[in-house]
Amino acid sequence: MTPIKRASRKWSALFLAALAALSLTACGGSDQPKNLISQEEEEQRVVNLFSPMEKTDPDAKNIARTASDLTVAMAEEKLGVTMMYRTYTAETYQDKTYDEVTLDRARSNMDDLYLLNPDTLLALGAEGKLTDLSGLDSAKNLREIIRVANTVDGKLVAIPQEVVAYGLFLNMDLFNQYGLSQPETPEEFLECCRVFKENGFETPIGANRWWLETFVFALAYADLYNGGNTEAEIAALNSGEAKYSDYMRPGFEFLQILMDRGYIDAETALVSEAIEAEGPDFLAGKTPIVMAYWGAANTETGYGKTDFEMQVVGFPSSRGQMPVMPMTGFGVGAEAEHREDAVKVLDIMTSDEALQLYSETNRVISPSKNVKVDCVPSLRPLNDRIEEGVYVLGSNAGMNVEQWGNTCLIVRELLGGASVDECMAAFDALQEAALTKG
Repeated sequence: MTPIKRASRKWSALFLAALAALSLTACGGSDQPKNLISQEEEEQRVVNLFSPMEKTDPDAKNIARTASDLTVAMAEEKLGVTMMYRTYTAETYQDKTYDEVTLDRARSNMDDLYLLNPDTLLALGAEGKLTDLSGLDSAKNLREIIRVANTVDGKLVAIPQEVVAYGLFLNMDLFNQYGLSQPETPEEFLECCRVFKENGFETPIGANRWWLETFVFALAYADLYNGGNTEAEIAALNSGEAKYSDYMRPGFEFLQILMDRGYIDAETALVSEAIEAEGPDFLAGKTPIVMAYWGAANTETGYGKTDFEMQVVGFPSSRGQMPVMPMTGFGVGAEAEHREDAVKVLDIMTSDEALQLYSETNRVISPSKNVKVDCVPSLRPLNDRIEEGVYVLGSNAGMNVEQWGNTCLIVRELLGGASVDECMAAFDALQEAALTKG
């Protein structure tokens, strides 16, 4: 699942929904009809899920939602529970984002199971509002990357159904036409952009206001996550011995170069939604490069059907093509009314059996180390890097400064005209606030 847009009021099918409520089961015969309602309440087992989307429309062609529905149905059947759906809509909550509403509801114990973004996961985990899931059978099968990214204060507080990976989507027909290889380093990437620009492509990179932080993460954390000293470097950041701004600066300076040379239209990107803005030009062969998440290569609503050869690769870095992987996940309220059943439901939804079904339906990377699914040919370069263990995390609950959402917002400041130094000052302020709070 891709991270839920922090300030957006438009929810697309990037996020998975669970089944809505099934009809209530009537109690058996009773000699005392006056007790019928209380008996029914006692016998019905319910788990309340808060999520951005409702139960799948049987006629809807939304593969992601269908995959999630299948795993929820599996849990309902095995446990004899009913998943009750409580849905976020921008119309209902007006000016509040999904993250804001989730925080309010979880802090008030209004639901049992939540679909969490990285920032809400970190906040609620630090407040002790989420159940430790490390004892679940499904937790034993998690890839280490999942365990690290979803652990707060030593507790595993969320488990996803898929690993979301971002990459660069390349029109290889255009790359081949101009004799260009897939870029590995920032320098090679800039050269590709120069060639495209000089050959009439006004803005070689199609961008939006959500995903440019992927370039930043690849340049910021290529060494941190792949240099063999990850734990110590994160500890230094959390203690203040090292500065987040020192890690982030190269990525922001790179984005500034892309903007200054006209490879990205900053003004357009600042007001553009993901895929719907840059997608048409990419599909029409007018833009050679876009960035998107893994699932966009699988669906016709994204880039799953092109008239040209497409390849999805990692972002340029000092260590070559670098996949960027943020995390969303399901968490259970620590004081939820139906906490015990919610934990059991999640254990089934994230079991190898359920994740195999989910991954085969959705053709995504599974959080389980035991589940393997063939990907479409265009995704193989990105998948190969991930299987080699080469990637950076776009979110990590073990860091005391939330990464994905904060970086996205600060990148927007850069797009809007802020200097790189001003953006670094924003990271310094976030780190100082985290240290003071800690």
